[in-house]
Amino acid sequence: MTTNVELQDLSQRSSKSPVGSGSSESTPVPAAASGPDITSNDERDQSITTWAYASALLLSSFAFVLMFAPGILLFVSEAKDDRRTVLTPLESFLALHGGILLAALALGLLFNIPHDLVLSVQTQKAVGHPLLVPLTSACALSAFISYNTKSVSSLAFIVFVGAAVIGLWGIWTIMFAGSSYHSRKTGADKRTSRFLFGNKAAASSQKKEWKKAQS
Repeated sequence: MTTNVELQDLSQRSSKSPVGSGSSESTPVPAAASGPDITSNDERDQSITTWAYASALLLSSFAFVLMFAPGILLFVSEAKDDRRTVLTPLESFLALHGGILLAALALGLLFNIPHDLVLSVQTQKAVGHPLLVPLTSACALSAFISYNTKSVSSLAFIVFVGAAVIGLWGIWTIMFAGSSYHSRKTGADKRTSRFLFGNKAAASSQKKEWKKAQS
């Protein structure tokens, strides 16, 4: 029986790296992968945060003036010789509702400042849109005020209808849109089993059907 044994050529190996010379074959170390520039991202987030705070402060200031001190508009817009002291009903109406919308934009900026990227992404997924809650609240308030305003005739009714549509639709979207409130096991809507609906019978019936299917 013959066995083939493959021998290494030590002469060539020794010529490349002589014994006792203290040199050894160095394995090339791959360069570290260049990741994202953390410093630049932090600076960008800081810039966005500063811009958001400054914009929210300015919008809040304008909203406060329009809602609670609209007479300042007459002081800065009219000449000294022919200056009025009282706004017309139309001017007061437009100033009030414009201030409400500016306040909603300011709140939308404050609620979406990127303090934490993970938290902001989770919040955006839960809510759906950064302006959904502020704009819905502002439109609901605007619709309520417009409904009780009689000094601008049909304009109040037009604003009431538009604001009510946005507000009611936004409330429905906040409460019912999306599938995050549905049970993964039974498919029942969790919100219908709590206040204000209390539809426990529907949820329990779906749970019974799910148990029967599992058994």
